[in-house]
Amino acid sequence: MNTIVIPKILLPASADIKTWAVNACDQFTSDSAYWEEVARITRNKLSTFNLILPEIYLKDRVSERISAANATMEEYLSGGVFKQIEGGFILVERTTESGTRTGIVLAVDLEDYSFVNGAKTYVRSTEATILERIPPRVEIRKNAPIELPHIMLLYNDPSNSVLNCAERGETLYDSDLMLNGGHVKGTYIKNAAQVTKAFYALVEDAEDKFLFAVGDGNHSLATAKTCWDNIKQWLTDEQRRTHPARYALVEAVNIYDPALNFEPIHRLIKTSNPQKFAEGLNLSGTGAAKLVINGKAAAIPFPADIPQGIRLLDGYISQYLKAEGGEVDYIHGERELINFTKSGGAGVILPAIQKSDFFGLISKGGNLPRKTFSMGEGNEKRYYIEAKSIR
Repeated sequence: MNTIVIPKILLPASADIKTWAVNACDQFTSDSAYWEEVARITRNKLSTFNLILPEIYLKDRVSERISAANATMEEYLSGGVFKQIEGGFILVERTTESGTRTGIVLAVDLEDYSFVNGAKTYVRSTEATILERIPPRVEIRKNAPIELPHIMLLYNDPSNSVLNCAERGETLYDSDLMLNGGHVKGTYIKNAAQVTKAFYALVEDAEDKFLFAVGDGNHSLATAKTCWDNIKQWLTDEQRRTHPARYALVEAVNIYDPALNFEPIHRLIKTSNPQKFAEGLNLSGTGAAKLVINGKAAAIPFPADIPQGIRLLDGYISQYLKAEGGEVDYIHGERELINFTKSGGAGVILPAIQKSDFFGLISKGGNLPRKTFSMGEGNEKRYYIEAKSIR
């Protein structure tokens, strides 16, 4: 296996991490005040905010914003803003209200990744990729000289064997993060080759060599793959082996990390006739969900195969809305869903997928339904710190 690569990682040479690091571009997409505050905090500062396009602005002067971000990347590269870290990985310890999550920044070979449902590659998507979302992201990436990842890959390591073998070196950064992002510490991993072997050992004896599942950044990794497929057709075999765009920078996190919370995403059906919705809902099984009307929740049967149950539920919701009108929303938190139904509509509180079942469900059934699970709140998502050349 050559899926994992020791990358040349770019870090800010002297920038203040608190203003350098900003939240993933796909967060707070309806909260303009959040991103306006980021802009205020980072004004006239060295910051990754100047290198990204927050998705809230995907319909606002997009070409101008992309050109400005690419120009700033070039400016930072030529102006000595970055220093290069070679020969090792970075151990990232991120502390939020959920605890301290520990990940490893490394690179993966995009030839070993597919977002096609059911693909048996070493790196796999976990939810369906919406193909219409890729072209605008390709426009952002195609002329960029560097990438900044918010991609989080999950690996299946109940005994924590990978992190237990990692040897810590110097501290590379140690800082609070802006806007309730908690704290982050990055430490150089000296024995990257040994850590790589520990990763591979996780699937050495497995029939299905399923090494990494995409936890966050599904469409970003799909975009990197698409760009690489566009580039490689013009390269020689030797150029393909070494081209930096072939390798994507990611953070790998053990699915059993105690600070990595898996939460279900509940359904809110905005309808003027919630009772009719309830009467037509006909699920069965040995599992359980809850139907919520007028702020009152009642247990209903649900398939033990949670992804299949969600597919059936979403199919019924789609048919109901087509016939009766209304819309569906996706809600984090039982209390929030219950409160929403007090003013109308119906809700379905879904059961959570267990971490121990996660890899097996994807291995057996392919991608999970859209909006099946969430990993933490918006402020806990990966902040941009590290970068890597892609050309």
